[in-house]
Amino acid sequence: MVRSLGVAVVGFGWMGRVHTQAYARVPHHFPGLSLRPELVAVADEVPGRAEQAAAQYGFAAAHRDWREVAADPRVQAVSIAAPNFLHREIGLAMAEAGKHIWIEKPVGLTAEDARAVSDAVTKAGVQGTVGFNYRNAPAVAAARELIASGEIGTVTHVRIRLFSDYAAHPEGALTWRFERERGGSGVLGDLASHGVDLARFLLGEIEALTADTAVFLPLRARPTGATAGHTRATGGELGPVENEDYVNCLLRFASGARGVLEACRVSVGEQNNYGFEVHGTKGAVFWDFRRMGELGVSRGTSYQDQPVSTVYVGPGDGEYAAFQPGSANSMGYDDLKVIEAHHFLRSIAENTSYGATLADATHSAAALDAMSRSAERGTWVPLG
Repeated sequence: MVRSLGVAVVGFGWMGRVHTQAYARVPHHFPGLSLRPELVAVADEVPGRAEQAAAQYGFAAAHRDWREVAADPRVQAVSIAAPNFLHREIGLAMAEAGKHIWIEKPVGLTAEDARAVSDAVTKAGVQGTVGFNYRNAPAVAAARELIASGEIGTVTHVRIRLFSDYAAHPEGALTWRFERERGGSGVLGDLASHGVDLARFLLGEIEALTADTAVFLPLRARPTGATAGHTRATGGELGPVENEDYVNCLLRFASGARGVLEACRVSVGEQNNYGFEVHGTKGAVFWDFRRMGELGVSRGTSYQDQPVSTVYVGPGDGEYAAFQPGSANSMGYDDLKVIEAHHFLRSIAENTSYGATLADATHSAAALDAMSRSAERGTWVPLG
């Protein structure tokens, strides 16, 4: 029997739209799900934005203040897609109000923030799902199974990259994203958080790390009005960029494997160049987000001069079958968020966690804090 679940979205920038569209698509891709999301409320502090969202997507109510969502008894689950510095406050309030939360990463600005939200969710007995969407790619699920099966032998080392140019333009506005107090650790929270999650998802726990960080564009112009996404600003007063443009990190895993994680938000010529290369004693596996449905796989007994084959994922990999009937049919970014929405709703329906959890977010945040300490001190920092 299918029952309705009242959902709300807090923060209606690009990510709020992605969450909303995912809710709408879930019943079509996962018809066996026992919950049907109903769009009850949307909140955004930018004048007119929530009203526009309600008109376009059919939310029953539109608010400027997210606290009205927390007080609404019709709302049973909430997507939190507001700016990072609000995640802790909103997450705590929604959990304390007894609402399940689907929250974008990073969950707050520090590991303490993530732990606080995680503890609140546990105490309230509600479910919490986190927006680590790249682990939802069917090829990543296939890579994880291949690694776990031992087909590439014992993993020796991994390289994870997250390069983008979204902040590369020197006229990019000095928004909250570049402030320490509101944007946290910059590219660490924005991109490296995904890298840490992929590292743990594929290879297990990280034991220690050492990192180096840099700010390559130290001054930006302050915006003169409300901003969305990565707005440009010219002629405004210049202010300092307070958080990181770049991080390079060496990892030691509990398994004995070694790793390199590198992330940059000002990489000219790079657009969403995200991926990994995992090497083992008998083979390797490679993934590039821009070719999301493909894996490069090297396996066999040759060791030296062993070829790499391109493998196309198909219905047996991850949640691929919910979207496409045969191998090599393309999936996109928004599909990964539909999978994430399904994990969230299934967690609620079965009272069992599926997908990335707040515990995963806390582990990722602890690694990010360790990176910041390591870059400051110039030393290895243990985790756990």
